Amino acid sequence: MTERPPAAPGTRNLITDVPGLKVGQAHDAAARTGVTVILPDDRAVAGCDVRGGGPGTRETDALAPENLVDAIDAIVLSGGSVYGLAAADGVVGWLGAQGRGYGLVARPGVPPSPVVPAAILYDVANGGDRNWGEEPPYRHLGRAAVTAAGLDFDLGTAGAGYGAMAGGLKGGTGSASIVSADGYTVGAVVAVNSFGSVVAPGGRTFWAAPFELDAEFGGLGAAGLAAGPDDWGLAKADPAQRMNTTIACVATDAILTPAQAKRVAIMAQDGLARAIRPIHAPFDGDVVFALSTGRRPLGEAADFTVARLGTLAADCLARAVARGVHAATAWPGVRAWSDL
Repeated sequence: MTERPPAAPGTRNLITDVPGLKVGQAHDAAARTGVTVILPDDRAVAGCDVRGGGPGTRETDALAPENLVDAIDAIVLSGGSVYGLAAADGVVGWLGAQGRGYGLVARPGVPPSPVVPAAILYDVANGGDRNWGEEPPYRHLGRAAVTAAGLDFDLGTAGAGYGAMAGGLKGGTGSASIVSADGYTVGAVVAVNSFGSVVAPGGRTFWAAPFELDAEFGGLGAAGLAAGPDDWGLAKADPAQRMNTTIACVATDAILTPAQAKRVAIMAQDGLARAIRPIHAPFDGDVVFALSTGRRPLGEAADFTVARLGTLAADCLARAVARGVHAATAWPGVRAWSDL
């Protein structure tokens, strides 16, 4: 009997290792903000789980399994707090011009309605130039990101994580992937702007260290993982400012129903708990989307496979958090992980 190869990261170790998926990013250096767009080749089943106490979202209700629309056209992660929700407008406009979107009945002269769920993080107090008057840059950033979509994209100070902070360190955009022994691909992309710390107190060891593969975020091992009951290390010093929220998307090529995608999103949230301490606080707005590109059937043991996919997604998300902060570059007055 031929043994299957062990699970391992995909070729790029990015969410775009999931077949049928691209990612595009754009940023505004002056405003210290950016946008990440997850773009499936075809309409894709999706689910969503919201855990943070202060979320900012768009079209998440459309993803409920009991509702009419059972697939999405893109997912947007954006900086900019409430202003950043406009990034989805740029994506919707571009998709509609391509003839992509939902239409109950196709009729001449009636455009389709692209379904583009979105989530935002708070980066508007990071020292960037916000003198944009009535024209915040997010619609343009959304269009720039979706038109740039491809298989490769930058980690760290890029995309939706461009202006982010991870506790007391520079945050960023991270991604990771895994291909299971039986051929399912799972990936994650995340913009890390957490109140909590991604490293254990007193050192530079990532909380996600037990899940690291191939020294992808420093290879320090897990020996430095320890914390007292109320010791949060490099968490943000002033939670009252509410400058938080970690937003993410996990994806798989497995064929999922909307209810199964929702379950994967719920399970994937545990990846944030493995990588950030504390997480899901009243002043966080943590949101995780789950997306299926529908290339591989679940097989006879469907529920068991969904449980496996959710666990793999959580591990990928934990790794992606660490990779995003590991790759982030410092700003004046703001330390990066590499400065520890």
